Amino acid sequence: MKDFNIENITRENIRKLIPYSSARSEYEGDAQVFLDANENSLGSSLQENFHRYPDPLQKKLKEKISTIKNINAKNIFIGNGSDEAIDLLIRAFCNPGKDEILIFPPTYGMYEVSAAINDVEIKEILLTKDFELNISELKKSITNKTKIIFVCSPNNPTGNSFNENEIENLFNSFNGIVVIDEAYIDFSDKASWLKKLNQYPNLVILQTLSKAWALAGLRIGMAFASEEIIQILNKIKPPYNISVATQKLALQVLNDEEKAYQKINVIKKEKQKLVEDLKVFDFIKKIYPSDTNFLLVKVSDATRLYKYLLTRNIVVRNRSNQPLCDNCLRITIGTPQENIFLLQALKSYTA
Repeated sequence: MKDFNIENITRENIRKLIPYSSARSEYEGDAQVFLDANENSLGSSLQENFHRYPDPLQKKLKEKISTIKNINAKNIFIGNGSDEAIDLLIRAFCNPGKDEILIFPPTYGMYEVSAAINDVEIKEILLTKDFELNISELKKSITNKTKIIFVCSPNNPTGNSFNENEIENLFNSFNGIVVIDEAYIDFSDKASWLKKLNQYPNLVILQTLSKAWALAGLRIGMAFASEEIIQILNKIKPPYNISVATQKLALQVLNDEEKAYQKINVIKKEKQKLVEDLKVFDFIKKIYPSDTNFLLVKVSDATRLYKYLLTRNIVVRNRSNQPLCDNCLRITIGTPQENIFLLQALKSYTA
């Protein structure tokens, strides 16, 4: 990175902000009687005990993630999905009506939505026709208003990972925040950027428990960054953003790593099988390489095929409205039975 300084990039009002101090953040020890947070001390009718507020900093959950990822717990932020981390990063570092973020369409849509909600300009640099980063165009596009660059790798919806050297190029030409969204990294054979976290003070890595860990319904997103950046995110997040139930259930799943990795391997094998099985259909024009749990598939008429699959009670994602994705469907790898059901439906389709 050039001259990255966290003080210079943080919004002035965020620097001056005195965060809300919750009852559970003021007292962290064990006690027999808690009369500090105006909770209902009699509890509810639920069998599980949920009448106390959750740990606002999710210490036990972070300790487990720290062990799995080999990252210091002080470098971990846990959010209500990665979407919360995306929103907080924009709110922390981008002045509304003044600053901008930079994205590479086609890519994950929440970067743009969160920026728009926060009145932050969105600058778009299209990927190349091969779905690679356009580094030369990127360097020309950076201005003193550019505060965050979002890179989704492996990318959604294209499925590919970007060249490591090209991403590294960003750190040498940009003194703002570089966010690498690794929501699908557990399905990839590529190494995570976590191994380089200590090299770059302006690096933020996003991961999630929604995909490989199969906890989409719990909404657990993770941001890994310098301790200074994590402190800023904790400063501006809602005090109790992760519920007691969510923390308990996430810990339960994380304590059984072996089962999660077994399922990841099943999905990888099913993906390779599905790729081969899809090649026999003449209306499928191209299957793009994928480091994720989905395939981007170019077909002769995406809208027609999408509607046909709906009649067979199969929902895929029509990505034809995205740049460079004309007539493309995004197909998640399902269970072996679901994949067979999809193939049977496709055999009855007439292009």
